[in-house]
Amino acid sequence: MTTPGTAGITLLAGADAPSGASLEDATNTVLTPEALAFVADLVRTFRPRVKELLAARAARQARFDAGELPGFLPETASVREGSWTCAPVPDVLLDRRVEITGPVDRKMIINALNSGANVFMADCEDATTPTWPNLVEGQKNLFDAVRRTIAFAQGEKRYALKPETAVLFVRPRGFHLPEKHVLVDGEIAPGALFDFGLFFFHNAKEQIARGAGPFFYLPKLESHLEARLWNDVFVRAQATLGIPRGTIKATVLVETLPAAFEMNEILHELREHSAGLNCGRWDYIFSFIKKRAESPEAILPDRGQVTMDKAFLNAYVQLLIQTCHKRGVHAMGGMAAQIPIKDDAQKNEQALAKVRADKLREVTNGHDGTWVAHPGLVPIAREVFDQHMKGKNQLHVRREDVTVSAADLLRPHDGTRTEHGLRHNVRVGIMYLEAWLRGQGCVPIYDLMEDAATAEISRAQVWQWIHHQAPLDDGTTVSPERFGAVVAEEMDRIRAEVGEERFSTGEFPEARALFERLSLAPRFEEFLTVPAYELVTQIRKT
Repeated sequence: MTTPGTAGITLLAGADAPSGASLEDATNTVLTPEALAFVADLVRTFRPRVKELLAARAARQARFDAGELPGFLPETASVREGSWTCAPVPDVLLDRRVEITGPVDRKMIINALNSGANVFMADCEDATTPTWPNLVEGQKNLFDAVRRTIAFAQGEKRYALKPETAVLFVRPRGFHLPEKHVLVDGEIAPGALFDFGLFFFHNAKEQIARGAGPFFYLPKLESHLEARLWNDVFVRAQATLGIPRGTIKATVLVETLPAAFEMNEILHELREHSAGLNCGRWDYIFSFIKKRAESPEAILPDRGQVTMDKAFLNAYVQLLIQTCHKRGVHAMGGMAAQIPIKDDAQKNEQALAKVRADKLREVTNGHDGTWVAHPGLVPIAREVFDQHMKGKNQLHVRREDVTVSAADLLRPHDGTRTEHGLRHNVRVGIMYLEAWLRGQGCVPIYDLMEDAATAEISRAQVWQWIHHQAPLDDGTTVSPERFGAVVAEEMDRIRAEVGEERFSTGEFPEARALFERLSLAPRFEEFLTVPAYELVTQIRKT
């Protein structure tokens, strides 16, 4: 159907868009003709450049597959060597010592804003399955949260915002993800522009009036040219709504290998809108495998052995902190995915000890803040940062002792590949995918809060081990036949763990089929979420 008053914009119904009062209310609130016209303007203006940049990604990947290595760009040496700094951030963003992330469902937003964290990043990307109800109702939830009218009832329990809440950031989807329910001039809209445009149109002025502002996290960037595109989007959006240029502030997640070589350049492109960089650890590990998919020198050990204090991860952490502080912006640490374990005190203390050690590493390295996935971890992260970071941030810690080479950023971890690691990847990858296909993008699995990056690492490692016939610690290799047998056995274990009723009514066959297809593909599929999106958004034109 074509929405009245929005010429050239078509909204499509899909199998993932059932009717209901909640969705109807959200639709009426956020999909107004004026908001859709604003989104359409962004799409018409920037969709061609999105396509060009995605094509440039593919061409660059082809060069990597042919043997080229990522490296620092000679043509931007003057930017790296220059003495420029980014524009100052507003006072409300000076102290970001603890940030919490999560999906855009109503209860999670309330709990996260109430958690005691300095910042809540509402995630339309890795923590949200991009079904139409999730996205539209998520925008309504954020609309209500900005205005402090958000509430939620579950049985006898009532949820509402406390007087003091975290500062809201929003992470739109990456450029690679489409929004198939929205056609502009007959062509699919980029999900990134849909998510950003709707939120900004409805909430930017309200946030400014309440003493905050339109703040964002930008995912999956692979080059400074992609940062330039986002900066141009910000400039146009602000001008269209009459908001002063530079009001938007955005933190870029350095979660791709090429971006690690262009951190200075990315900050330079966004320098009037920058709020720093973040170590997106799980996606960064995935990207390390993906970008070097054809390189046997880049094979990694079991996921649990790929830690932030060693090899390519440690190198990029040190370089990120040095780069951010040289340019006057925050260097944010990575995620603690652990969740409190209520029924096992010993396991719970072991998990919390890992969180403390991880946060101590971050604050002593010079990070200005860190991420947690569960409200129960906010006090622990805050305690560590309060003890070791007495001011609002550590921008004065310049880390001039750091020297990171291209070889450092490409050095894989030492370690072993094991049968246990293989089985864990298979089981967790399928379990997460099954939840994602049911519309849940953030789920607890084995005492960790997992998002899409979990499944990406899992299938990437399996693909890498099969593709390169990488030996396990017992000297054997993972053949396609052995992988198939492991999948069958792990499906039986999943059935036993979740129960027959849950197993038979879930999306496990579809999750298994997708995981197998991606793990055995002759060429590495760039993003798991792209084919998964096809499964959950079966569009029917009406």
